[in-house]
Amino acid sequence: MTTEKLRRAVRDLMPRARQDLAELVAMRSVADERAFPPEECEAAAQWVLGAFRDEGFADIEAIETDDGSAAVIGRRPGPQGAPTVLLYCHYDVQPPGDEELWGSPPFTLTERDGRWYGRGAADCKGNLVMHLTALRALDALELDTSVNVTIVAEGSEETGAGGLEHLVRARPELFAADVVLVADTGNTEVGRPTITTSLRGMANVVVHVTALAGEVHSGVFGGPAPDAVAALVHILATLHDTEGNTTVNGLAREQFWGGVEYDEKRFRADAGVLDGVELIGTGSVADRVWARPAVTIVGIDCPPVVGSAAAISPSASARLNLRVPPGTDPIRAQELLTAHLEAAAPWGVCVKVVPEATGSPFSASTTGPGFAALTSALGQAYGAEVGFAGQGGSIPLCSALAEQFPDAEIALIGVEEPLCRIHAPDESVDPNEIEALAVAEALFLGTYGA
Repeated sequence: MTTEKLRRAVRDLMPRARQDLAELVAMRSVADERAFPPEECEAAAQWVLGAFRDEGFADIEAIETDDGSAAVIGRRPGPQGAPTVLLYCHYDVQPPGDEELWGSPPFTLTERDGRWYGRGAADCKGNLVMHLTALRALDALELDTSVNVTIVAEGSEETGAGGLEHLVRARPELFAADVVLVADTGNTEVGRPTITTSLRGMANVVVHVTALAGEVHSGVFGGPAPDAVAALVHILATLHDTEGNTTVNGLAREQFWGGVEYDEKRFRADAGVLDGVELIGTGSVADRVWARPAVTIVGIDCPPVVGSAAAISPSASARLNLRVPPGTDPIRAQELLTAHLEAAAPWGVCVKVVPEATGSPFSASTTGPGFAALTSALGQAYGAEVGFAGQGGSIPLCSALAEQFPDAEIALIGVEEPLCRIHAPDESVDPNEIEALAVAEALFLGTYGA
């Protein structure tokens, strides 16, 4: 098998990849029945099932998980006695948010300046299409995979509801593999092949502050009457020191990253940091984004500016997202965050902290034959040295698989480089990343275990 033949085969398939992605993006597969019809997710699951069945996955089905979503799981047999490679992706997406902030309709795949825009174009429908394109390239050249292939396409990854992780524990035989390729991360920059080896876990909470029996006039009672919004602001301000480091009492925050560095200038550009605004925290950028805890205020409930009255708020709430690095127990971190919030409450205000979802951090081994073969395939496909990076986000499935199959090699790859703006308005994917990664995956599936 030659890389150039696969490269040509994948390039010939890119118009089909674009059409597939357009069909998938058009499905508003947000796993939240409160805002989006469940039929959209059901349609996406059936599309995925049909597409992979057409690629030789005869033993494939949509299995309902205990969170109500459907996981599409199937198997394409390889040579007798061959190792098994599991390919993961998810077909659910984040809500589009304020559609006025998009340069084109979020559920219509639109090409602008060489990139394809749309919700899920990168996260994670672009990765799903990449898997399909890799398999189709092998078929176009009449080449068999050298491995058994299992496909797992999840339907509720973005909600963190845990349905697939529970299914892993309930029916492990569906997921047994020698190598797992989790396609839900990406390169540190376009054209720079990267394997993600570390994921931060997460621990979410909602903090409610109550100070008064009801709203009262700020002119009549302002001064001695405690303001719940001010109390909440006071509590939240204790979560960072003056340099911006996360400061949850009892939570370690001086860890270091030992892999590739993240250039500060590139980080500023990737994150859209405005000129003159400083990055927060100390240590290298890689330390801060991949190896240390980070707490983010993701939502606040209080009176909006428009329509607000001259009144003292009796209550206020905030939702917090705490990311924790490998080596930190997310449940313990959640307990420490809860205790910190309760201890920081001023003026005797009532504080109630409600725990939400947690997800375990993950650290991969990079010494097995699967990693060696994948590294070689990526290097050939991209014509560049492969880097190893961390990821600030969480993929709970990785920890569930590592727990269930301790000998399996788990590698994280994907099309989601920083310019993709996943989870944000104007999410996009560079089609060159789909193309190059499909070449690499086809190389891997055609040669590993041969």
